[in-house]
Amino acid sequence: MFIAFCVLLIMTVTLMTIAYRRGDGSLVRGLKAGRGMLMGTIPLFLLAFPLAGLIQVAIPADLIRSWLGQEAGWNGIFIGSIAGTLIPGGPYVAFPIIAAIINTGASIGTAVAFITGWAMLTIMQMPYELTFIGIRFMTIRIISMLIVPPIAGIAAQWLFGGGF
Repeated sequence: MFIAFCVLLIMTVTLMTIAYRRGDGSLVRGLKAGRGMLMGTIPLFLLAFPLAGLIQVAIPADLIRSWLGQEAGWNGIFIGSIAGTLIPGGPYVAFPIIAAIINTGASIGTAVAFITGWAMLTIMQMPYELTFIGIRFMTIRIISMLIVPPIAGIAAQWLFGGGF
């Protein structure tokens, strides 16, 4: 976490310096845009982190392990693939949730399938995709992408999780 903080700090200070030196109000406009994004994501933060914490204590670890852990095998990977597509929001929502299920006993294959499903197939982007690109392309992309999260989960489980 500290390294990520330092990298973001360096990037922020660098871009603030560049924007300030431009002398055209870029710094103020950029900070206002950032504040707008923060205000839009605060409600998600206020729900995502308590949700992640509650997953760890309200759902029995045995249940998570049986559905998403090593003993779940292929089923856990497919459940993770589908569950990932249902998580709305950005990484500030998905990653606390995936951290919670990993901490509670999900297998590496399930976690990789979950994140891959979230990154590639999120349900929340489909209305935009349909509106801007159209049904044909959206359908082709979704059908093509349905196989990627399970394959990624299976590969991760096989390579790093001790197999099935």
